[in-house]
Amino acid sequence: MPPLSSTIASAFEDVNQLILENLRSDVSLVEDIGQYIIDAGGKRLRPRLCLLTAAALGNITAAHNAFATVIEFLHTATLLHDDVVDVSTLRRGRATANAAFGNAPSVLVGDFIYSRAFQLLVSINDMRVLSDIANTTNRIAEGEVLQLVRAGDANTSEAQYYEVIKAKTAALFGAACYGSALLSGAPEQTCTHMRSFGLNLGVAFQIVDDLLDYQGDANTMGKNVGDDLAEGKPTLPLIYALEHLPARDANMVRQALENKDTTHIAAIIDLINSSGAIRYCEQQANHFQHQAEQAIQILPDSEAKQTLLALCSQAVKRAA
Repeated sequence: MPPLSSTIASAFEDVNQLILENLRSDVSLVEDIGQYIIDAGGKRLRPRLCLLTAAALGNITAAHNAFATVIEFLHTATLLHDDVVDVSTLRRGRATANAAFGNAPSVLVGDFIYSRAFQLLVSINDMRVLSDIANTTNRIAEGEVLQLVRAGDANTSEAQYYEVIKAKTAALFGAACYGSALLSGAPEQTCTHMRSFGLNLGVAFQIVDDLLDYQGDANTMGKNVGDDLAEGKPTLPLIYALEHLPARDANMVRQALENKDTTHIAAIIDLINSSGAIRYCEQQANHFQHQAEQAIQILPDSEAKQTLLALCSQAVKRAA
């Protein structure tokens, strides 16, 4: 991640403090799992987007800090639920919460964090923001269900892939920027541009995330290589490879995806590389990065704007 912009450094610490304060509960297991997640670290990318949007449009207020906390809580709750659904065991270099505490506690604490996010939203007292986040969380849930339905489906198209990731990942990026712009009192056109920025950045981010599953290193990524294949996720590298490999090789990839089988993951990775999928995915990520950058050209030049542009660049160049 690019270094924290000086314009958001203080607010970023305030958000971290709000996260800790709002994870407090009379139920010790809630705090135990909540603290476990926080201790795992993470990029805090979505809260950064909230704060940088606010800084680029004027000043960061207490409402922006609370909203950034809401966005991080929604993301965290989603991760808790996802890891249970995906039967994941490793995230950010250590055991997932479900692996450490069990599935039931992880799901229930995820529910607690979701509900705490909406308590915070109510305290912000802006119906436009509340409405948009309600719609966004619904869309994220639909995206997750759609991904589950398509698990193991080797006939998934590229258009269907984008339908999933725009809902389950990019929607929250877009809402983070849009809601923050609303709280800044920006004109609707500017708010729309900020949502477009977030959505395109989110798509680029997810493409690279899916690409790293066949290209990255487990120690660097903090998760197991081949997890997507083990979960039967038809991501862009696989979709492209299936369309461009010779029939015999494509059949090997197809069977691995349909059976959620990572036995021959090294061979699958070689086939993905030979198909040209890596280069194609990089090109697609670069395309959405460019779309994001174009969306914020309406903003006046500032340190915050330059940091937003740096985040775009980092989204497609990261190794984890």
